[in-house]
Amino acid sequence: MNPSQPMTLAWMGECNGWLRLLDQTLLPSSVEYRDCRSVEDVWESIKVLRVRGAPAIGVAAAYGVVIGVQGHQHSDPSGFMRRLNQVADYLGSSRPTAVNLFWALERMRRVAASVAQTNAPSEILQRLLSEAHCIAQEDRDMCRAIGRHGASLIPDGGGVLTHCNAGGLATADYGTALAVLFTGSEQGKKFTVFADETRPLLQGARLTAWELQQREIDVVLICDNMAAQVMKEGRVQMVVVGADRIAANGDTANKIGTYGVAVLAESHRIPFYVAAPSSTFDMTISSGDEIPIEQRDPREVTHGFGKQTAPDGIRVYNPAFDVTPARLIAGIITERGLISPVNKNSIHSVISPAHS
Repeated sequence: MNPSQPMTLAWMGECNGWLRLLDQTLLPSSVEYRDCRSVEDVWESIKVLRVRGAPAIGVAAAYGVVIGVQGHQHSDPSGFMRRLNQVADYLGSSRPTAVNLFWALERMRRVAASVAQTNAPSEILQRLLSEAHCIAQEDRDMCRAIGRHGASLIPDGGGVLTHCNAGGLATADYGTALAVLFTGSEQGKKFTVFADETRPLLQGARLTAWELQQREIDVVLICDNMAAQVMKEGRVQMVVVGADRIAANGDTANKIGTYGVAVLAESHRIPFYVAAPSSTFDMTISSGDEIPIEQRDPREVTHGFGKQTAPDGIRVYNPAFDVTPARLIAGIITERGLISPVNKNSIHSVISPAHS
């Protein structure tokens, strides 16, 4: 991340260290960090969105595994592995939609299992920390590559609309969707970004607008229900968003409201792109119908940021994500290149090598 930008997350110390997170629930009014010294701290931070964005969740979970097994370095190997599996299962219960969470936890399980027969628990712990560091570094490298592959798609002198937050705050460094914009800006392109507020938790207003402003990129904040009008007025020539899980056929889960933006983009003949690393693809599910959608606390809608805005006792439906069908997506920007057209065959040719 740019040295002038606050870090999203970082490991402090060695094997007995802890995870330091930028508390995104307090942005943009306050930049404060939270130290996670127990696995419960990490679980809570993921659950309540102190750390959010599929890639960042994966990195946090990997470090959470390390924290969760620190007190078991002197157990026998079988006891250590039992504890590790308990920790991984627990962390996996924090948020069901972001596939990077489960990808990272499974990777940590595999690494531990591969060395458990020949190494003491203290050595397994060291190997786990090294793997978590690798996951974080790979995420940084993937974000930069996504930016390089996507920057050419930006309309120089035009407008780009984005929804939710897929910037450095959602990853270990540079973002996914916003990496495309950061790179384009660094290459000298001039463009305006329209950032949806992204209700009910306002990730676009609180986080995306803040990140773009920090990097001196021209950004205009709009309410979610203004996107159609902005498109109709010809102010938008491209849409780019992130993703929390992508099925084998290209159906993509992202923050609630993304599907509506994709429908609007199609109606106005505006290309709609998704930017995501290969780890966000779930090749075990054939379509978006199989993606679990997290249901969140009704009070996020009725009492947003502590202020009651709905009658007592009102029924609330509050899904955190929706699924955009592949047919509405012009291309998926990955660290391995642009996938277009978006279908099972084109995805398989690019992603399967990364999952082998």
